Amino acid sequence: MEATSFQRQLLDTTEAAEFLGVESHTLAEWRSTERYNLPYVKIGRLVKYRRQDLEHFVESNIRLRH
Repeated sequence: MEATSFQRQLLDTTEAAEFLGVESHTLAEWRSTERYNLPYVKIGRLVKYRRQDLEHFVESNIRLRH
């Protein structure tokens, strides 16, 4: 079965962690503590992240030095 365009936009925890440059367990901690407002999708026991949410998360956390 070929993945649809929408399915390719969903990353598992390992892929999302790699995208952000953090460890998988860090994302699990962020989810459980709600440390960051990083949306995720629950499909049964699976946790997925939308690529667009990860991109927005990175953009919204850019800090400029003044």
